[in-house]
Amino acid sequence: MTTKTKRIVATVLIAIPTLVLIIGGLLKILNKEPESVMQFLTEAGFGNYILLLGLGELIIAALLIYPKTIKIGFLLASSYFGGALCLEISGGQPPVSAVFLTILWVGMFLKEQGMFLLAPAEN
Repeated sequence: MTTKTKRIVATVLIAIPTLVLIIGGLLKILNKEPESVMQFLTEAGFGNYILLLGLGELIIAALLIYPKTIKIGFLLASSYFGGALCLEISGGQPPVSAVFLTILWVGMFLKEQGMFLLAPAEN
């Protein structure tokens, strides 16, 4: 795969979970989440934190969009999707977050392999 192709694929793959974060954040802030999602989050104990979750999603998405902060955005997005995955599994929901987490990791691996591979040992 050429460098240009790899960069394009990485950008598209990272954009998918970023868009999910943006849409989810906006829906939470505007109080437009589907009732089933709101009920699930309330039953899980997050009812009072919906606005905070929405703001967090938008901040993480912004960090992923800005090139200088993509690494911290990646780590925060991984944590967010990992937490969502745990919540989905414990609540008997389909593990949709695993799909976005995987897409994010593959995209970031293509973009910044140095985050995942050990640096060569210095003599």
